Amino acid sequence: MADRKDRGDAVAVIGLGRFGSALALELADRGVEVLGVDNDSKNVQQLSGQLTHVACADSTDPDALTQLGVEEFGRAVVGIGNDIEASILTTSILADFGVPDIWAKSISRQHSRILQRVGAHHVVQPEHDMGERVAHLVTGRMLDYVEIDEDYALVKTKAPGWAVGKTLGELGIRTKYGVTVVGIKSPGGRFTYATSETTIHGHTVLLVAGETGMAERFAEET
Repeated sequence: MADRKDRGDAVAVIGLGRFGSALALELADRGVEVLGVDNDSKNVQQLSGQLTHVACADSTDPDALTQLGVEEFGRAVVGIGNDIEASILTTSILADFGVPDIWAKSISRQHSRILQRVGAHHVVQPEHDMGERVAHLVTGRMLDYVEIDEDYALVKTKAPGWAVGKTLGELGIRTKYGVTVVGIKSPGGRFTYATSETTIHGHTVLLVAGETGMAERFAEET
């Protein structure tokens, strides 16, 4: 096996259910070296030939992961969902191995806290995060919503009618609404950086960054 330095960009995806398999395939499509691991032979067979390496193994067994060379990978994703014990044990083993960048899927806040305590560097709750995002879209007039950090978001929204024909400098959106227009897309065009000289046209789409509440309030002005 190659040493860790040579595999710094490689990813070990452990748990090849819906989340893990989708992630592994997307990484493979991007040209990333991927090792897929699952204890269900059916999941392994389905991805055979689509990933760089795929193996059927018990991820709660340190020796099994050592034999697969998992400790040599620069990044690992624990995609195990419903088996919380296996998720925690696997994450702990990866931390003991000293894997530099460990991502783990969580199904609850308590699960997230435990994963962080045993060594996960990043914890994601796919269902919760998507539900929160859709809730913002359903209840507001935003075209898209991404939470960047706690209480800070990036919102995609139509430019308000009262802004048409004026520059961002003239509008003073940051002073009035406490948000910053960071990108702009004119009809038929592509997103580009916004400056104080940027003029707003009809049907323009804006990317606005700021505290979640303020960004939402600005989107409601459109």
